[in-house]
Amino acid sequence: MVSLKRVLSFSLLNVIIVLSSIAVATAAQSSSTNYQVNEAFFGSGGELHACSTIYCAKQSAGELSVGNTVGTSYQAQAGFNTDRVPSLTFIVNGASNNLGTLTAGTTVTSTATFSVKSYLAGGYIVLNASDPPKNGGHTMTALASPTASNSSAEQFGINLVANTSPSTFGATPVQVPSGSFSFGAAATGYNTANLYKYVKGDTIAQSTKSSGETDYTMSYIFNTTSVTPGGTYTMDHVLVATSTF
Repeated sequence: MVSLKRVLSFSLLNVIIVLSSIAVATAAQSSSTNYQVNEAFFGSGGELHACSTIYCAKQSAGELSVGNTVGTSYQAQAGFNTDRVPSLTFIVNGASNNLGTLTAGTTVTSTATFSVKSYLAGGYIVLNASDPPKNGGHTMTALASPTASNSSAEQFGINLVANTSPSTFGATPVQVPSGSFSFGAAATGYNTANLYKYVKGDTIAQSTKSSGETDYTMSYIFNTTSVTPGGTYTMDHVLVATSTF
């Protein structure tokens, strides 16, 4: 029997796309054809724009409440230090991995992390936007539905939660600073421990409202068999983050 060497490396890249379907008023925080509210202020001691000839500051002494409040037809940000400009922040950490030689019948695992936060939006989604690992004309078999790792089959998949099989690795999404301010979550299909999936174009993470920072850990599994072609497999894992309104 001839042993075929399978070397795998992948990098995590990111594309940031901000889609805005709302008009940002230049003079008012909230407005319509009938009204506008310009930096509505309730409380004592704070000041929205404390300025001298050489500096400006926002003061928050006496602040009564902070954070997001939301209903079926509205949402608002409370706190003196708020901003009227929608934003989406997407950060990738530790973006390159070389997994070395893959052996048939042995599962290789890896992780990669990213963070997302969205302000003054209906929420956000994060999409898979690239093909699975490829070696020349052979693409590693991606899992089309949530599936347990099987070292006897060729498999590639991910999830965004903590796992105990095939080993203890990964982590559940972490809300920063807490679940009172941040609301991101792993999407359906990628949110069950020990089950893995990879479909190009799938939503893998999301928030249904404006959210502070959520730190995500993607857990990868790679399984090969004796008939998986030898060679070097590479993958540039592109993620697309998009605000929703």
